[in-house]
Amino acid sequence: MDAVTSRRGTALIAGGARFARTPGIAARLTARGFTRILDRIDAALVTGAIYARLPDGTQRTLGGRAPGFACEVDLKSWNALVRLASNGSVGWYQAWAAGEWRSPDPVPLFALFMQHAARLGDTARAKGPFRAALWLAHRINRNTPAGARKNIAAHYDLGNDFYAAWLDPTMSYSSGLGVADDGLEAAQRRKWDALTKRLAEARQVLEIGCGWGGLAAHLAAEGAAVDAISLSDAQLAWARAHHSGPRFLSQDYRDMAGSYDGIVSVEMVEALGRENWPVFMDRLARNLRPGGRAALQFISMREDLFDAYAASADFIQAYIFPGGLLIRNAEFRRLAEERGLAWRDQTAFGIDYAETLRLWRASFDTAVAEARLPGGFDEEFVGLWRYYLMYCEGGFRGGGIDVHQVTLVKEG
Repeated sequence: MDAVTSRRGTALIAGGARFARTPGIAARLTARGFTRILDRIDAALVTGAIYARLPDGTQRTLGGRAPGFACEVDLKSWNALVRLASNGSVGWYQAWAAGEWRSPDPVPLFALFMQHAARLGDTARAKGPFRAALWLAHRINRNTPAGARKNIAAHYDLGNDFYAAWLDPTMSYSSGLGVADDGLEAAQRRKWDALTKRLAEARQVLEIGCGWGGLAAHLAAEGAAVDAISLSDAQLAWARAHHSGPRFLSQDYRDMAGSYDGIVSVEMVEALGRENWPVFMDRLARNLRPGGRAALQFISMREDLFDAYAASADFIQAYIFPGGLLIRNAEFRRLAEERGLAWRDQTAFGIDYAETLRLWRASFDTAVAEARLPGGFDEEFVGLWRYYLMYCEGGFRGGGIDVHQVTLVKEG
């Protein structure tokens, strides 16, 4: 293994480390309220249960009043609760990475916390100076033209060989549709078909955020002339090598000036940042011809949770998708309609995303077990990636986040 590839994924790990805030000595000395934290979690759980083994060896059940998600948690250090109470989901991951808590299956725990997020309030959110520090660190990752390229590279330029080791043959890194019906690859192609139908008879199509090019190639095979843009050099290299139909361009969506009767974008808008939502809708309106259609697939945060979510940074923003923010559905729709883009036929299929993530994790674990991951990804990175897939799966199963398709039609 040469020096260039000796360690990969360091941009994500180092970027996340900027969000680390270890509670100081005073916090640990005065953190005698561990039982109060557990009491608040217990009181918030209307359904489901956490079966906890505490650091002193005692057992405690939190919740357990009605059926629901159930999980086992081995709390090995009280410091894990200090991290959770002060630094929210970022601290809870850091406690996991430090070995301060374990679970044979954390997915139901993440689902429980998401399902009861409104009732939990700030119990599992960053507070005070920790919250301010997270917000400031997240602001550094803003998606300016230069910042967007850096943020995209940190995640998507981990290497085509890395993603190919565990994604399905379509190289799709977004939710499938109807995953339980006949597997992941078929579900990804079904998603492509659904998006193609939303574009109706569009013959000149722009794809914003083309990934490894599968959807663009599918649209080209259906007879469309496709311009597909991305900021990931690694993804573009793969797409150009494997698909000859579309024109693949290294381009920021803000700089596109063409005229199209169809635009498609799959789970790209979560990378925009809220300050760029109006800019994105401006570009759709500018680049679509009258009567043209845009087909979007996007991930939303539940309306009643959005304000608290957007006020700081969570584990995903800190370690996985720098600069990212899930969509507030009502606000995103308003921005579209203000620009003459009619919002039509919205659907939701969050459980499909949970199943997609479950299958990705199984495939990733197999790749690790069979030593099929490319060189350079150490145990720290592998642990981070597994945690990310479990965390997101729990979020979808808990109903706090959802995935949608919608058609926008340019009126006039």
